[in-house]
Amino acid sequence: MSASVPEVRADLAGPADAAAPVGTAPRARGGLLARRPVAVLLGLALPLALIVAWQTVTATGWVPAYQLPGPTAVWDAALDLLRRGDLGQHVAISTQRVLLGFAIGAGVGLVAGSAVGLSRLGDVLLSPTLAALRAVPSLAWVPLLILWLKIGEDSKVTLIAIGAFFPVYTTLAAALRHVDPQLVEAGRSFGLRGFALLRTVQLPAVLPALVAGLRLALAQAWLFLVAAELIASSMGLGWLLTDSQQNGRVDRILLAIVLLALLGTATNALLGLAEKRLLRRWS
Repeated sequence: MSASVPEVRADLAGPADAAAPVGTAPRARGGLLARRPVAVLLGLALPLALIVAWQTVTATGWVPAYQLPGPTAVWDAALDLLRRGDLGQHVAISTQRVLLGFAIGAGVGLVAGSAVGLSRLGDVLLSPTLAALRAVPSLAWVPLLILWLKIGEDSKVTLIAIGAFFPVYTTLAAALRHVDPQLVEAGRSFGLRGFALLRTVQLPAVLPALVAGLRLALAQAWLFLVAAELIASSMGLGWLLTDSQQNGRVDRILLAIVLLALLGTATNALLGLAEKRLLRRWS
C-alpha cells in the first residue's frame, strides 16, 4: 500500500515536471559552492577569523584580560577541567538532559501538532491555551517545577521538554493545515485512514517543515538547558556558567559558551543526517 502513494504523488506532479525530457540529468545548482569540501572550508572561515581577531585584541592589550581572556587562556581552562575529570561530566550530563528533554518535548509536540493541524475540534480546544503557555518565559517555570517535581532530574528535563515542545507543535500544526487536499484524497482512495494516512501521506508531505521545527526545537532545548540547570544543579554546562560567574572565572564562562555552541552545532548536524535519510525514504 505504501508503495502506491508515491505513484499518486507522481500523478499529481505539475506540468513543468512532466515536460522534463526523459534521461535528462538535473541541472547542478550552486556551482563551486555545491562541493562539500569547499562549503566546509567556507563555513570555517568566519569562526577562524573571529578566533584570530579574539587573539589579536587580547594579545595587544586592547581589551583587558580580566574582561576577555584570550583563546589560549580558555584552552588552558579546558585542559585544567579535563585533568580533574570534570569537563567530560559537565558535557555528558548536559547532553543527556538536552537529548532526553528534546525527545519528550518533540514527541508531545508531534501529537499536539497533529491534533490541532488535522482536527477542527482539536484546534478549537488546544490552540488558545497553548498560545498562552507559549508566551510564558522559561525562568517563570522554574519555581513551579521545583514545587511540583523537587530539585532532581525530573524538573530539569521537564523544563527542557517545554522548550522543545512549542517549535515542533507550531510548525507541524501550521504545515498540516496546508497539505494538498488532492494528495489526502488520493491517499484515502487507497484505503488509508487515521494514523495510516498521517504516517504515509500527510507527514511525508510536510517533512521539510517538520524537520525545520525539530531543528528549532533542538536549539530551544539547548537554550532552556541553562535555565534548567539553575534548579539546584551541581554539574552541567549551565551550572559551570553560573558558578564561573560567581567566582569571576571569565575563562570558564567563555569555555562553557564555546562548548554549548559546539554541542548545538554537532546535534544539529546529526539531525541533518537524519533528515537526509527520511527524505530518501519518503521522497
